[in-house]
Amino acid sequence: MPAPSHLDHFDLDIGLRDASCEENLPPVRRAIAALCIGVGVDDAYLSVRELREAVSLVHENAPGGRAKLAGILSTQCDDFQRAIYYCLAGRGVVEMAAAMDWLLTMLKARGRTAAWLSRMRVRRKDLVSPYVSEAPDGPVVSASPDFELGQSWFVERGPGPY
Repeated sequence: MPAPSHLDHFDLDIGLRDASCEENLPPVRRAIAALCIGVGVDDAYLSVRELREAVSLVHENAPGGRAKLAGILSTQCDDFQRAIYYCLAGRGVVEMAAAMDWLLTMLKARGRTAAWLSRMRVRRKDLVSPYVSEAPDGPVVSASPDFELGQSWFVERGPGPY
């Protein structure tokens, strides 16, 4: 069964584009949505999920949690996870986790849409990578698991606009 013509070259990033411009969303959520535009469907979801899990481990003071987060933030392979983390850093661990949970919901829906389009043999627009080089450009943080947590990890805030 052929797909309707309006689905030809479907843009998987449309939800992220909309979120990045939605004035009713907190600016930090708009920013992290924008960071995901063009990033591979699986790469974006799995990277954010791994980062979210590491933040939870640190927050719960789990053994190896800091080492896992330090390893993610000091990796030489790409800087997507660092971009997400530093966009959220300093806002408090609860807000950081809530924003990543929101983003994961969007990225999961994007992945399900990609799978459905594939099963239906619907062409989709190519994702255009936001990166212009193969490697990170600039200094990366230390891989030491003995890093110090900033004050934002310990600040209690009331409910936010999420």
